[in-house]
Amino acid sequence: MRRGMKMSLVTVTGAALLLSAAACGGKEASDSGGEGDKKTLKVGLAFDIGGRGDQSFNDSAAAGLDRVKKDLNITTEEISAKPDEPDADKESRLRLLANRGYNPVIGVGFAYTNAIVKVAKDFPNTKFLVVDADQCKVEGNNVMGACFSEEQGSYLVGAAAALKSKTGTIGFIGGVNVPLIHKFQAGYEAGAKAARPDIKIVPAKYLTQPPNFDGFKNPALGNEAAKGQLDAGADVIYHAAGGAGIGVIKTVGAAGKWAIGVDSDQYNQPAVADVKDHILTSMVKRVDVAVFDFVNSVANNTFQPGTKKYDLTNDGVGYATSGGQLDDIKAKLDAYATDIKSGKITVPVKP
Repeated sequence: MRRGMKMSLVTVTGAALLLSAAACGGKEASDSGGEGDKKTLKVGLAFDIGGRGDQSFNDSAAAGLDRVKKDLNITTEEISAKPDEPDADKESRLRLLANRGYNPVIGVGFAYTNAIVKVAKDFPNTKFLVVDADQCKVEGNNVMGACFSEEQGSYLVGAAAALKSKTGTIGFIGGVNVPLIHKFQAGYEAGAKAARPDIKIVPAKYLTQPPNFDGFKNPALGNEAAKGQLDAGADVIYHAAGGAGIGVIKTVGAAGKWAIGVDSDQYNQPAVADVKDHILTSMVKRVDVAVFDFVNSVANNTFQPGTKKYDLTNDGVGYATSGGQLDDIKAKLDAYATDIKSGKITVPVKP
């Protein structure tokens, strides 16, 4: 899926590299990257589809990696995924990085979960992170999973949408119809109804169905979906569609209505600079912090396997205030956040 919150590298593609990685088998590279030595640590990052430059989820991970490079003086390598690729390609990509001495290795996106768990068994001395671990579950003594309470941040922007809507009608657009994105929808709708019980929410639109993940990268799909929701009367539309959400924001902004961004503070992103004054807020998901925390733990020999949750209590999710459009309702949103953190409000994870 900056801020009201504190917050090139080599792209490797082609069958030849994947085959060479697979041919290396499970033999662990001798050049481990010097785990614990800040000057020689080598970090491998495997992006989800869209890669660096998607203006959303992948870019948030890239920001964490950029911070790591500044603070720890390490070397890095990035590899991007291909649309609709099988798990075998993800496994080969991870093996390629591990065999080339990158340690730790990061997979961005829930789709890497199975591949990382499998590959990690063959590289016991390499530490792995999966961002957005599927169902918040991972296995292995050298595997960490970062997972986020997207529903909590979405609750807050849902309340903002309802309070700012003039037509009394709002919308939600998800990239791909998977359980992870259902959390965004569920929180958004719950927050909107809490803030304004009479709010009308047009039926949620998902851009693609798995195994087609184009809904996270094709702005044209977001554009068409936004037109449909605008026609249905929505004057605030929240997207959780990665790179495809750029199409949502541009279309909503061109219509003079409010768009809500996701993952990063999209108000500050060049791709939507011409319509930024129509970005009400963004649901911020601190993928950058998760990436930095993980690499830092490896560098400092404090790595712990298992899952780590990022939510409102540790500023892992939240909402952006860039542009000042929420200044008049910020106190209300922060009150909701306080109630969520205390347990007074339990946010649903299913629509």
